[in-house]
Order: sequence, then C-alpha cells, then structure tokens
Amino acid sequence: MRDFFFSKKFKIILCVLAVLVGITLYTVKESSSDPANSVISKIFAPFQKLSTSIKNGVENSLSVITNAKQNYDENIELRKKLDELYVKIIDYQKLKNENDQLRRVIGLKEDFPDFAFSPPCQIISKTANDPFGSFVIDKGTKDGISVYDPVITDAGLVGIVTKASTTYSRVTTILSPEVPVGAYCIRNNTTGIVECDAELAAEGICRMKYIEKDSDLEVGDIIVTSGNSGLFPKDRIIGTVEEIYIEESGLSKTAIIKPIADIKEIQSVFVITSFNGQGESYEEE
Repeated sequence: MRDFFFSKKFKIILCVLAVLVGITLYTVKESSSDPANSVISKIFAPFQKLSTSIKNGVENSLSVITNAKQNYDENIELRKKLDELYVKIIDYQKLKNENDQLRRVIGLKEDFPDFAFSPPCQIISKTANDPFGSFVIDKGTKDGISVYDPVITDAGLVGIVTKASTTYSRVTTILSPEVPVGAYCIRNNTTGIVECDAELAAEGICRMKYIEKDSDLEVGDIIVTSGNSGLFPKDRIIGTVEEIYIEESGLSKTAIIKPIADIKEIQSVFVITSFNGQGESYEEE
C-alpha cells in the first residue's frame, strides 16, 4: 500500500483530481447568472461527478489505512481473549473428568472395602502393532502399582499389569492369550477359562472354554472372575455370553464372551493394588 502512494499511477491520479477539482470550483463560482457558464456547468457535470467519486474513493482508502492499525490491535486482543477462554474450557473439562473418575473410584471402594486401588490412571499410549490392545498408563510403582496387579474400569475387568516402572506401567488386556482368566456364570455357577486369540481379539471378543457339555449356559448370561488363580479378585465382571457351541470333540462347550469394558476404546482405568489381603509388590524396570 505504501508503494502505491509513491508510484507514478498515484501521481497521475492526483494531477487529474486536482484539475477536475479546479474546474468544478471555477464552474460553481461563475455559474450564478451567466448562461454560458450554465452551459459549461452542464458540460463539466460528468467531470464533477467523476471527481467526487474519486475524492470519496481516496477518502475511503485513507480511512481504511488509518483504521487498519486499530482493527489489527482489536483483533489481537480478541484472539487473546479467545485463547484464554479455550484454556478455561480445557481446564474445566480436565477437572470434570478428574471428579468423575474420583467418584467412580469412591464407588468401587464402597463396593469392595477389602480392595486397595491406585489413583485413576490415564492411558498415555497404545502399543503399536499389538492386535491384543495392550497399553501404557501414567501411574507406576510410586503409586503402589506392581506387576500382576489386576486392571479394571468401573464396568469390569480389563487386564493385568505386566510391567511396572516408577511413573508408568504396561497393561496386557484379557484379549491377549497371555492372560487366561478363571471364570464362572453368576446364574448357574457354570465354570470355565476365558481366553483369546488374534482372530477373536480383532473383533474385541473372547471365548470361555472347558464348559461342561450338560451345562445350561445361555446367551446373555453374565460371566465373572472365579478368583481361583489368585491373580484376580472374585466376582469382577468379565462380560456376557453372545454365542454357545459344542466343541468338535463333543466333550465340552465353548461360549463367545463380549467383554463388558470396551477395551479398545477405554481412556482411563483403575489398578487393584491389593484385594482380600493379597497383593505382591515389586518393580520391573
């Protein structure tokens, strides 16, 4: 914009404008009674309109330039206020999430008074290329977490801690074949082992094997931990029965289990650091 005011084009416009303004002033001054002047006024009327238009355009351009700095400062101030508002919204959402998590862990403690829980744990990363959904949480041994501690949500079982460092831990989920879980049906006490493989894990489901052939297990039945292995507390919900079929051997049944916790979508968990007086504490770096 500054270069335009020093350009040859701008100088020509100024000269034309000056001539038009001069003619306009002259015709106005001399047109009071002289018919000739009236004729001249009519001749130069278009030029008067043009000069007025140019004058208004120049004034508008100068006004834009004059107000540009003020508008820029106002925009910067508005941007600053918006940024502050965004920060407040983010802080509010974080506080709300923390309060929700604390309410859930308080509820867990009320339901299971013999259990000790870690603080709420956020999932900070998912293990790349792991079909079984393992992940890393932001709590470790300084928060009382140890290897083999069970990992849950307020809905149900998620997995187990397989590495515990000072400030973070790795969790292997029940979608992994490395985490078989003793289980039973709360309706009829039908027992079995919940396990998984890569094909099932891709669908986010498990299977319960070694079910007696004569069991009356039904679709929709709730499956919970049996606690027989000592790794998991008893009666934590694993999932629900979606399908039942007889093994090829004809000696037992297998049930497809849908985990109650959506393991591939969860963002936060709790770690049970001890239960019913059990709990082992050591650190693996």
